[in-house]
Amino acid sequence: MAQAVEAQKEVKFEAKLGLFDATMIVMGSMIGSGIFIAPSIMAGYMPIPLFLILLWVLGGILTAFGAIAYGELAGMMPKAGGQYVFLREAYNPLLGFLYGWTLFFVIQSGFIAAVAIAFAKYLGVFIPALSENNVILTLNIFGWNFTLNSAQLVGVAVIAFLTCINCFGVVFGALVQNLFTVSKIAAIALLVFIAFTIGNGDWSNFSSSFSLKDFKPIAPPEALSMGFLAALAVAMSKALFAYDAWNSVTFAAEEVKKPA
Repeated sequence: MAQAVEAQKEVKFEAKLGLFDATMIVMGSMIGSGIFIAPSIMAGYMPIPLFLILLWVLGGILTAFGAIAYGELAGMMPKAGGQYVFLREAYNPLLGFLYGWTLFFVIQSGFIAAVAIAFAKYLGVFIPALSENNVILTLNIFGWNFTLNSAQLVGVAVIAFLTCINCFGVVFGALVQNLFTVSKIAAIALLVFIAFTIGNGDWSNFSSSFSLKDFKPIAPPEALSMGFLAALAVAMSKALFAYDAWNSVTFAAEEVKKPA
């Protein structure tokens, strides 16, 4: 019995991820649907270019602080579970337990669902048959109308497909992750390059956008009223959502060869 318990304690994940793999997990998780959706929503709440850029910079600084702190924690405690492990070891096993179930039922599940449905929405633009407008089933249960469209099925299929990929092992999962992430980064870099070289914009737009010479508050003298601050906070939350998933690699800390 003692030998069985001892053998169970020694069971660990295989450390097969390198620095490049771990980096791609972070970049691939952060550069997702949020960066394509958030800017337009932020501009609706805060239509001032200077403030929008400042929100992105501030969000990036806060994200970097969190990433540095989590990097140190993952290096000291390279165990599978990420935040669950940190809360369990730093505070109390009960907090880790509650966070783990919250992550399972709400946080991570909701995040995965949001990313999947965003993918389906954009795919529906190119393939109308897979868009939300293509309603497959409509049900009326006790006066409540429930509809099932193609985009929802695509979202479910994507989640199931990626889950199957990870079932083949960490090496194959990392290979697919690296391939998609490198392709995504290359596409964004190409888009930025084309915008700055072929576009018909003018560099003077930057100076005019960041100049405070002709700046007028949105609602003087109540520019810093609760309404303005609320709009600023909502816009900031969208930037933080786009930066989210910077902590994703900590969940796989035990599978990294040199986590420190």
